[in-house]
Amino acid sequence: MPIKIPDQLPAREVLVKEGVAVMDEQTALRQDIRPLQIGLLNLMPNKVRTETQIARLIGASPLQVELTLVRIGTHKAKNTSEDHLIAFYQTWEEVKDRKFDGFIITGAPVELLPFEDVTYWDELKQIMDWTTTNVHSPFFICWGAMAAAWHFHRVPKHTLEHKAFGVFRHRNNAPASPYLAGFSDDFAIPVSRWTEVRARDIPAGSGLELLMESEETGPSLLAEEAGNRLYMFNHIEYDSTSLKEEYDRDVAAGVSIKVPHEYYPDDDPQRRPLNRWRSHAHLLFGNWINRVYQTTEYDLENIGKDR
Repeated sequence: MPIKIPDQLPAREVLVKEGVAVMDEQTALRQDIRPLQIGLLNLMPNKVRTETQIARLIGASPLQVELTLVRIGTHKAKNTSEDHLIAFYQTWEEVKDRKFDGFIITGAPVELLPFEDVTYWDELKQIMDWTTTNVHSPFFICWGAMAAAWHFHRVPKHTLEHKAFGVFRHRNNAPASPYLAGFSDDFAIPVSRWTEVRARDIPAGSGLELLMESEETGPSLLAEEAGNRLYMFNHIEYDSTSLKEEYDRDVAAGVSIKVPHEYYPDDDPQRRPLNRWRSHAHLLFGNWINRVYQTTEYDLENIGKDR
């Protein structure tokens, strides 16, 4: 089944060209089934690109999914037009009375700040607490995952001496996990961050299970049965050129940055990077959507009543 997104959202044209099944709003109204309700709290600077990345992965599911774009109400975006936000986004205050089958909170370019110094930290704490009662399965990505791990379990983040930047090998620690169905024993995932969480800081008895990790960049994916939470510390959702765009931006700005690890053929930035993680990105999001579908309440209003 296709993904349902607003008819005029810029991501629609990109996804249609890529062959992703996209449903228009009138067709969706004629479907006599309940679509999964997925929210995306988009904290990334380039919101249009992130919308497209997430919609691409969710839209590959055989299930009908309705994606709601959400933004922080107390923060003014600098890199996305106000017209786009008004047309396609709702603030959390506008959706907080709703229930969602799944809710994604992305990364944000604030990782070097203490959590408490982020201008919208108070609102984000409310949102993370809200996911406990109003969301069947929250999915936190990169800085969003670090923020959630700190908020719920006091897992600290540590500043790195050098940026973890590139495509790194990861190992599958839990082949029997429903989230890793079909995963190889080892696989590549893009990493782009100045901070990290460490396995030894995961509290014993917290219920957090380390599903995948890298020898070079540490924990990558945690699962928590209570609340059906997923914490992904890396950018498995990235496009083929996302790391290139970050690298080119820093080079143009005169920032000291190394060539992304194992990204360009022969480490040559003049060559086209190869995507070695796309299939596993689709697997992870497809497994998550399937798990949500298998375990969520048919009646949305029953979500969170047992928590």
